[in-house]
Amino acid sequence: MAKLSKLYTMQEAAQHNTNEDCWVVIDGKVYDVSAYLDEHPGGDDVLLSATGKDATEEFEDAGHSKSARELMEKFCIGELDESSQAIPELKIVSKKQAADSSKKIVELTKQHWVVPVAVVGLSVVVGFLYFRKK
Repeated sequence: MAKLSKLYTMQEAAQHNTNEDCWVVIDGKVYDVSAYLDEHPGGDDVLLSATGKDATEEFEDAGHSKSARELMEKFCIGELDESSQAIPELKIVSKKQAADSSKKIVELTKQHWVVPVAVVGLSVVVGFLYFRKK
């Protein structure tokens, strides 16, 4: 009989992000590594920083050994529910709204032109004084 695996959402896994209760998601599986935090060779902060996101890439980049991969199976508590991944809501912007936002950008650019001009001007003066002394 196959072992039934519990499904967790990324939001559920992200809620477990403390030293006492730490879950990480790697390769579609959810691991409760709370008991392993003190023993992790990279330190507990590495595992704590992996909560709330898919940490597969970080795990693979670290070059974990075969024995580390076997050890992590001991901490597996379920799988990530891929069907519950939030699809970002598209924001519909009218042409008028787009034009208004581009006008705001132009206005901000006009208001803050002084800083780059001052930096360039100061650079020219310093360069001129430097080469004049030579």
